[in-house]
Amino acid sequence: MCDEMLAGLARWLRAAGHDVAVLPRGSSDAMVAAQARRDGRVLLTRDRDFAAPRAAGLDVVALGADALDRQAAELSRRLGLDWLAAPFTRCLVDGAMLEAALPEEVPEAARARGGPFHRCPACGRVYWPGSHVRRMRARLDALARAGTAG
Repeated sequence: MCDEMLAGLARWLRAAGHDVAVLPRGSSDAMVAAQARRDGRVLLTRDRDFAAPRAAGLDVVALGADALDRQAAELSRRLGLDWLAAPFTRCLVDGAMLEAALPEEVPEAARARGGPFHRCPACGRVYWPGSHVRRMRARLDALARAGTAG
């Protein structure tokens, strides 16, 4: 589970195939702690003053880095996180597991380039392997390397 300050990191964790929840801006520490406890999640935060989860015995990782690459390396070292776990198996928006998409759900231009095609059962977003996937895969590879360096 990520707090709102780590929404960008959450998106990349989802791209890597990890189940990540992001709580809305303005959620109280108590709400965040309760949700993490209810879901059995590790809580990722940049808020050094986040005391409620520690008191409740939750697993909290307070990240010190600002930049995504440094946050990724920190997570890799501290949690053994795999950035290449299951790339492109989750919706980047809501984190739901993707399903196969029907051909009629895919834009015609994307169908012409070939699949596989997926859709999110929660929000209906459709995914296909365009040039953005190559760029994102390269970024995931770089995040994985950053986590094993040094």
